[in-house]
Amino acid sequence: MALSQRKVSGFCWSFVLVILFAHSSRGFYLPGSYMHTYSTNDAIYAKVNSLTSIETELPFSYYSLPYCKPMGGIKKSAENLGELLMGDQIDNSPYRFRMNVNESLYLCTTSPLSEHEVKLLKQRTLNLYQVNMILDNLPVMRIAKQNGVNIQWTGFPIGYTPPNSNDDYIINHLKFKVLVHEYEGSGVQIIGTGEEGMEADKTKASGFEIVGFEVVPCSVRYDPEVHMYEYDNISSVKCPLELDKSQIIREQERISFTYEVEFVKSNIRWPSRWDAYLRMEGSRVHWFSILNSLMVITFLAGIVFVIFLRTVRRDLTRYEELDKEAQAQMNEELSGWKLVVGDVFREPNHSKLLCMMIGDGVQITGMALVTIVFAALGFMSPASRGMLLTGMIILYLFLGIAAGYVAVRLWRTLKGTTVGWKSLSWSVACFFPGIVFVILTALNFILWGSKSTSAIPISLYFVLLSLWFCISVPLTLVGGYLGTQAEDIQYPVRTNQIPREIPARKYPSWLLVLGAGTLPFGTLFIQLFFILSSIWLGRFYYVFGFLLIVLLLLIIICAQSLSGPVSAILYLGYSMIMAVAVMLSTGTIGFITSFYFVHYLFSSVKID
Repeated sequence: MALSQRKVSGFCWSFVLVILFAHSSRGFYLPGSYMHTYSTNDAIYAKVNSLTSIETELPFSYYSLPYCKPMGGIKKSAENLGELLMGDQIDNSPYRFRMNVNESLYLCTTSPLSEHEVKLLKQRTLNLYQVNMILDNLPVMRIAKQNGVNIQWTGFPIGYTPPNSNDDYIINHLKFKVLVHEYEGSGVQIIGTGEEGMEADKTKASGFEIVGFEVVPCSVRYDPEVHMYEYDNISSVKCPLELDKSQIIREQERISFTYEVEFVKSNIRWPSRWDAYLRMEGSRVHWFSILNSLMVITFLAGIVFVIFLRTVRRDLTRYEELDKEAQAQMNEELSGWKLVVGDVFREPNHSKLLCMMIGDGVQITGMALVTIVFAALGFMSPASRGMLLTGMIILYLFLGIAAGYVAVRLWRTLKGTTVGWKSLSWSVACFFPGIVFVILTALNFILWGSKSTSAIPISLYFVLLSLWFCISVPLTLVGGYLGTQAEDIQYPVRTNQIPREIPARKYPSWLLVLGAGTLPFGTLFIQLFFILSSIWLGRFYYVFGFLLIVLLLLIIICAQSLSGPVSAILYLGYSMIMAVAVMLSTGTIGFITSFYFVHYLFSSVKID
């Protein structure tokens, strides 16, 4: 008891220290980003990411269209594993800014557009593709008005098609607004003063931080016969409303690209510069979803409590009042839920498949839980592109030891022997990743054919295979070996040698599946809506605090309803990979909670 009190006291003191540290610190840096200060007239070059669309999920390279190329050639930025898998391709661009210098510049004039280039531009315009530019690791933002409301979008369109017109017009003039915050830091300069020793003289070192990057896209028709050079100054341009002054897309047309930049001082500080991108929309809807889930949990808890109170408690009282002989006689007249006492822990028909799915489910559930917790604490910065996906892959690899341990221990409990644990460990290590690789390969052939930047290169395939067979598989085998050394899970009752006949079902299985999946679906559908909207609309999903709460509520609901194995299919059918992953994870939650519930139930009954 004293040891337990000391543990609780230590946890409380640790929690208080964490709160005090968080309160005393004004802010902390998210990993993957650092502050960069610029002086006046410093050259800053913007970068371009892949072209993306809200109509299709196929990104394409920026330079697949006839845009101006940098003088030194196209150079790709270093990309991590997550960026490559997400289809990001960040290249340099000819857009050059000079800190605190407002200017209007000419870039280039293309050669006459060919038939293929016109067709490509029209197709990309029709599919609503966006140009994604980056300045100092900040995506460009466009503010559009719809029904009198300002809506923020990342990127700007390639072109547009006016209403009641069959012609397409290209965006060839960009009006940038760069928000900067003046930074003042102190430096120490050491000056010698003879016999009096050394004296410190503080000097101020100032600079400017980029805290915002906005754009207003325009279509302007220029005279291609006017000869100009790159970065020549031009007069400021007002976006024309007349179509005859806009740049049309058609064959043999030469397009001139220009831009202007304006630097505006802002009170936004560096740690807050991502707030405009991560601004949470619909917070009331999130809270409504959580309250809805709490009501479902309360409803299920009431049902479980009433069943347990009215049925199990009465039976337990009767068993405690009887002696052993009366209990033995009563065992021969079992009825109700006690009929399964000798069959509930019987080995299922496909025990190896069950062990494989439970092992992979533990691995996926642990990966998802740890990732969401770290993201909710702020360690998965959106400034570090691909960090979230990279972290998930690394966690999945190293949690292979847990998958092997759980699968082999369950196998040993069901079979009563460790024979075949190596084969089971290999199956666990290859089951879910094998499904992913088959689907990934099939999709990759389609992406290669469409020349999309999301197509995985051959070199990345070898990297993924190396991570799979050099890290995940050995760790799963190590976990399987540890599972063979662990103690068997002791059953509270004996299993009958002759299985009891299973009565006919009153309801079809598909109806039970739909009914079992309704409650978990009701818990997740709001968060699923926001996640899918972020994917399709190109927004940043960063409300991981709400997602963590909903995940915990989902675990509770799966534990109460004991119906996790098939519920995920209802609400994650948009992706086979995601469906298998969530099915394994929720199935694992349902299996483990139901297993230990039944274990506790029959151990309390004390039936010999």
